[in-house]
Amino acid sequence: MNLKGKIIFITGASAGIGAATALAFAGEGARLLLAARRAEKLADVAKAALERGAQNVHSFALDVRDQAAVKAAVAALPAEWRAIEVLVNNAGLSRGLEKLYAGRIEDWEEMIDTNVKGLLYVTRAVVPGMVERGSGHVINLGSTAGHLTYPNGAVYCASKAAVRAINDGLRMDVLGTPIRVTSVDPGMVKTDFSLVRFHGDAERAENVYKGVKNPLTGEDVADVILWVATRPTHVNIADVLLTPVQQANSLLFHREN
Repeated sequence: MNLKGKIIFITGASAGIGAATALAFAGEGARLLLAARRAEKLADVAKAALERGAQNVHSFALDVRDQAAVKAAVAALPAEWRAIEVLVNNAGLSRGLEKLYAGRIEDWEEMIDTNVKGLLYVTRAVVPGMVERGSGHVINLGSTAGHLTYPNGAVYCASKAAVRAINDGLRMDVLGTPIRVTSVDPGMVKTDFSLVRFHGDAERAENVYKGVKNPLTGEDVADVILWVATRPTHVNIADVLLTPVQQANSLLFHREN
């Protein structure tokens, strides 16, 4: 599928996988709708996307946890930005790495509100327009954590297992329409993910990647997202599970000394 001039809506686009995805679609000459909580970083991504070849960029601050704000933002889009062809539900995060009985409830709420409810809010606001127009593709960012739970990560893993279920359910619900639905589920990706998880503790975050020579990058994941979006319109890639070669699953890594 040729994406030139198509409108691509990416949430959590200010950094990491979201920013890399914006630049990947920009290189295809797409028009980009970019949303994130951090407006200043989002502006930098928007500028880089234009330099990379995006036809146009419309960016706005948005916290996907706020259902009313999501609904209002989508409803308020200028007429020329409403025909969203690809929605990349990328906004998400992990907080904490404690045993379930010792976890911080505020961390749980942030993960569930962002990873599950936020994804639902955006999907609910965007997909009706796709169905009405008879064209569109929803790409959800899952994780290997949604396939296999790891110790001290029960709530994050549960949130990503929920993304799998929502992804599969949406695909069934749009059956009979031309809408495509895909989950892209990365393993270890070296972004700010661990820094966010550990509330800014850089040393602890860096230890996550210790000994893993080549973890995935945001660009690696963006490349897969772009690939699934550019398949012929009659082809739906249901899900993609990708890891660095030094990772077998969410529990097993080969770490070099």
